[in-house]
Amino acid sequence: MTRLADAFTKGHPALVAFVTAGDPTPDATPAILDALVEGGADVIELGMPFTDPMADGPAIQAANIRSLAAGTRTADILAIAKAFRHRHPQVPLVLMGYANPMTIRGPKWFAEAACDAGVDGVICVDIPPEEDPELGPALRAVGIDQIRLATPTTDATRLPTVLEGASGFLYYVSVAGITGLQQAAQTSIDAAVTRLKAHTDLPVAVGFGVRTPEQAAAIARVADGVVVGSAIVDLVGQHGAAAPAAVKTYIQSLSQAIHAARKELA
Repeated sequence: MTRLADAFTKGHPALVAFVTAGDPTPDATPAILDALVEGGADVIELGMPFTDPMADGPAIQAANIRSLAAGTRTADILAIAKAFRHRHPQVPLVLMGYANPMTIRGPKWFAEAACDAGVDGVICVDIPPEEDPELGPALRAVGIDQIRLATPTTDATRLPTVLEGASGFLYYVSVAGITGLQQAAQTSIDAAVTRLKAHTDLPVAVGFGVRTPEQAAAIARVADGVVVGSAIVDLVGQHGAAAPAAVKTYIQSLSQAIHAARKELA
């Protein structure tokens, strides 16, 4: 069983936590990642900073700017990932970002470098499934999961294309918009997760707009995972290199809510 598969079979929905690599500096990121794990995150998403993060709202845009201003490069991100793997050999690590940094040196180079760093999965926001050959074959060749995105506008006609070649988990983007600004109504999330689960055996994790333990708990009652990003990135923006303590406390509150929600259904 892979690390990602194991994370979704622990008897409770997985808490998937996102931070931007190199924010506020590359040297500060490892302690923030450790705080996520210590707080109870089951899967870590490490964002690759990019100059044009088109799917991201103000919080993650600002994190990208801070990271790039600190000089973060792809080599730094891979080094952070490799060091994380040594410290946390069983915790799944996913790189999330945009096509340019992942393909500029060729997909084979990126896939092999990510594999060497101990990366379990990759989410590329702006390579649609119809353009899978741009990155998918290279990732599959080295055993890295390609995690696909489904959205409220992914209809029954397109869903099979999204699912083809997908692995690890399916990331349901709960709003038709950018990260961090709004959350979908729970009824629409419930319906979407039910629909997706009827078409795939992959775990379904729900993200975009999740901030409070109450929101996380509501999603945990129906989904296999809860993805939280902008709220964590906001804490890093507020506290800088001193963020780990606040991040750990916040993640603990989400983790406890998720565990309690699933126990209610047992």
